[in-house]
Amino acid sequence: MNKIASDHDYKFNPGYEPHTNKMLEPVIFRYMRDHHVGSVLDIGCGNGTMDRDLIELGATVVGMDPSESGIAEAVRNCPRGKFYCLGVYDSPDKILENEFDMVVSAEVVEHLFYPRELPRFARKKLKSGGIFLVSTPYHGYLKNVAIAALGKWDSHHTLFWDGGHIKFWSRPTLSKLLEEEGFEVIGFHGVGRVPYLWESMILVGRKKG
Repeated sequence: MNKIASDHDYKFNPGYEPHTNKMLEPVIFRYMRDHHVGSVLDIGCGNGTMDRDLIELGATVVGMDPSESGIAEAVRNCPRGKFYCLGVYDSPDKILENEFDMVVSAEVVEHLFYPRELPRFARKKLKSGGIFLVSTPYHGYLKNVAIAALGKWDSHHTLFWDGGHIKFWSRPTLSKLLEEEGFEVIGFHGVGRVPYLWESMILVGRKKG
């Protein structure tokens, strides 16, 4: 498979923290506690601010991101983590660690030309029964109608954001992706805004076998 990716390197400035952290972390932390997670792989770790928070809960964290500027910031923000400048189109064998208790991927799958590569990468690095949490902007019937009724369809699906969103996921489509790639879906959480107009969603899968 040929790698298709934007040549736009996401630039991470010092001091920047994604606003999505505050929405996503309470759910991620809950699963860490409930499943006694000791090791985490963060696929698409960006500047490592979430990894810093995961380590404060006692986890061993490995982060990966194709952005060189993101990894440089991650090393500064989270000196207790280990980081690789890699993406999901790279070989999972380049991550030396294996048998992670949990893989997290926050707001990544919507940027991928080949989204199946994300759960495939996660599955190869997880232990049997390990947990995969993937988040992405939420799309469902009521939200889609609201976007259209307010005349926001073009701005919501902006074409002028280099390296921006190219896939738009609903709960059924994201569930199908995980199920077809060897995961049992065990949880769904809408986060941000009000129910059914959620900003993002988190789908939780357990590795089969």
